[in-house]
Amino acid sequence: MSGFDKVVSSYEEAMAGLEDNMTVIAGGFGLCGIPEGLIAQIKKMGTKGLTVVSNNCGVDGFGLGILLEDRQIKKMIASYVGENALFEQQLLSGELEVELTPQGTLAEKMRAGGAGIPAFYTATGYGTPVGEGKEVREFNGRPYIMEESITGDFAIVKAWKADRYGNCIYRHTAQNFNPMAATAGKITVVEVEEIVEPGEIPPSQIQTPGIYVQRVIKGSFEKRIERRVTRSA
Repeated sequence: MSGFDKVVSSYEEAMAGLEDNMTVIAGGFGLCGIPEGLIAQIKKMGTKGLTVVSNNCGVDGFGLGILLEDRQIKKMIASYVGENALFEQQLLSGELEVELTPQGTLAEKMRAGGAGIPAFYTATGYGTPVGEGKEVREFNGRPYIMEESITGDFAIVKAWKADRYGNCIYRHTAQNFNPMAATAGKITVVEVEEIVEPGEIPPSQIQTPGIYVQRVIKGSFEKRIERRVTRSA
């Protein structure tokens, strides 16, 4: 079974094949559960013209936000701008094409793409700018808009543990968009905190099966807190 070993030893190897104008689907929510090292590698590679699909675009100077600094992202498909001033600036100036998508719809676009479903109907967004120009059908007396699914050339994902065959589990809320993103990439790269041997993760606990994963790399993580809220003593 040695041919099933998907562990790579460097970030260069992990992101090999990423080229200009590709689509990258990134897991994470805010700064929770983001593949920090893989994003940094894209920054290092200087790849341009990217379409990036993620819940948001990190913050200024961290996460996906660092890819905005050198204008590496051409189009962002996300559910909100978040606390990223540079994202907002590039959106308002027209430098960055942005497609804002309801959060649940975005998650389903990834999931459907990974499942081979080209499109689906949802009531979310009907009668709003989100639904403009989209096909509408009525089911049980309620109008629904058609949304096309999403797939990417690469999916970059953060997991807690993976075995050498690429079977993954996530840690609490760091799961967020990662399982959906993992299924939707032609090449899925998973950055993990710990790599274990096959069989150490009970089959009943596996959240992303290794069949979806092409590469696994062990990373180190800053795990920055997006907004720290504390009480006075």
